[in-house]
Amino acid sequence: MQVDYDELKTRLVALCAGENDAVALMASVACEVFHADARFDWVGFYRNVGERTLKIGPYQGGHGCLTILFDKGVCGAAATSGQTQLVPDVEAFAGHIACASTTRSEIVVPVFNAAGELLSVFDIDSDQPDAFDADDQVGLEALMQAVFGAL
Repeated sequence: MQVDYDELKTRLVALCAGENDAVALMASVACEVFHADARFDWVGFYRNVGERTLKIGPYQGGHGCLTILFDKGVCGAAATSGQTQLVPDVEAFAGHIACASTTRSEIVVPVFNAAGELLSVFDIDSDQPDAFDADDQVGLEALMQAVFGAL
């Protein structure tokens, strides 16, 4: 069963109402999204800490990489380009970082605040190949805007 992004967005907006701490919001989003769909093997944020560096933030699932540079991996590509990265086969992505050997596909959405500054990237890994599609991209981008767009 695929996640109902409209319902998830409604639930998260209500859950996060009035909260303006980015890390608290990330923790709530990671938890809710992780439990929303069986395809999601790892769900979490990599925070933009400056100097073209991402540091792991709140997540659900196994261990993740602690630090990712903007010029490395799928997360780095999303941070550098400011565009969602939809990767059906991580083995075919040049420079993919294997934080978990079970990851087969991945989607990474850049997360921006109201000023258009990159706060983080939102990373979802799946142990299934080609697990994500355009509906996931649209739904996740809308979710990130709804939760973080006013910060």
